[in-house]
Amino acid sequence: MTATHDILGQTVTMPVEVRDGSNATVIFDVAVEAAQALAPAGFEIVETEPGRAQFALALVDYRDNDLGSYLEVGTLLFVRPEGGGEDGTFITHLPVTEEFTCVAGNQIWGFPKSVEQIDVTNTDTTSRWVLTMGGELVLDVTVPRGGSDEMPAMPLASYTLIDGRPHLTRFTQGGTGSGMYFDADVALTLGDHPIATELASLGLSPDSVVLTTWTERMEARFEEPNSL
Repeated sequence: MTATHDILGQTVTMPVEVRDGSNATVIFDVAVEAAQALAPAGFEIVETEPGRAQFALALVDYRDNDLGSYLEVGTLLFVRPEGGGEDGTFITHLPVTEEFTCVAGNQIWGFPKSVEQIDVTNTDTTSRWVLTMGGELVLDVTVPRGGSDEMPAMPLASYTLIDGRPHLTRFTQGGTGSGMYFDADVALTLGDHPIATELASLGLSPDSVVLTTWTERMEARFEEPNSL
């Protein structure tokens, strides 16, 4: 039976399809101890090497999506359930620019969405994202834009908490116009907002960037979450 959800008087039928958008991901090298301090109870940080882990900023412009058109900034940990289990992401904050997707993300998956101000300025080769919350700067980041590769749809997993219970959401993401940058310039400024302070606790800086990716024409599919 196909799952459906009533969101603000509209029916959302699962899975949720993203037919067109652009996406940048910035991967940082961070200390495991600092990342673990931000992880929810019951999850452990995935180490890349002893004492080190990765943290990601995800910047998404959803242009054609079952949940509408909107901008999104995600802050992601890489985790697994304590005692072993599948590696996946855990999103600590997920600001968006529209109310419908905020309610849908909270209600369906337990994603920590909130409606905030996100300003994007694109050039042919760069994309600048400025996130402001409560009138305070959270972050101002500029990443490389562009690419000619095709990224096949990859199966991915994200953990969330719904009413305090852990859930796993499977999704796929791929697209065209993709590029991977290992030595590209990334500009990052953190503000004074509490979330900016949280990000600063990880030691995020341009020097800690491991990898940046860009996909100009992204497609994705998000499944119904499953309780663990």
